[in-house]
Amino acid sequence: MRLGRPSFKVRLLVMLAAVPLITWFAVKPVRVVAPTLAGVSCLNASVCVDDPTRLVEAAGLYAEAVAFVPELLGPFKGKPRVIFCATQACADAFGLGARAAVTVGTLGTVIGPRAWESFFVRHELIHHAQAERIGTLRLLFKPQWFVEGMAYALSQDPRQPLTEPFESQRRRFLAWYGAVGKQGLWQAAREL
Repeated sequence: MRLGRPSFKVRLLVMLAAVPLITWFAVKPVRVVAPTLAGVSCLNASVCVDDPTRLVEAAGLYAEAVAFVPELLGPFKGKPRVIFCATQACADAFGLGARAAVTVGTLGTVIGPRAWESFFVRHELIHHAQAERIGTLRLLFKPQWFVEGMAYALSQDPRQPLTEPFESQRRRFLAWYGAVGKQGLWQAAREL
């Protein structure tokens, strides 16, 4: 007896079931949606670590940043999730590579081993706020002087000067921000 080809519905269901699995392995930053599956422990839905002995430190950095950023940009719409990786193996599991940290829209942030500093966590949570206010996809089309310049400037990154192009982006953002002001920030940002 010969089996026929699977129906269109069966093929579609198989494809739809395969997409999340393929995405999990091919696009590592998406692992922020289920960090425990990538081998980290979570204090709660917002703070995860790969080294439980550093949980208090991670929770402190998180608390400082979630208090700091809303003072500048307004309240978060949702509670940001941050995964703190003390090891490069953890960072690599989330696809960090050579980057110090990465924020995946409003899904979550990964802090790599060299980014356990308050200004780094603030920087990434500024990106989270940008994604909330502007939209993750729309943010991709905003100028880098706005996206990165804002994060470097408002996080109070103490490094002076930053390597290029980041220092120029920070200066351009500060000039623009001086003209639009805190009250007009998000409206002007949407119009960029």
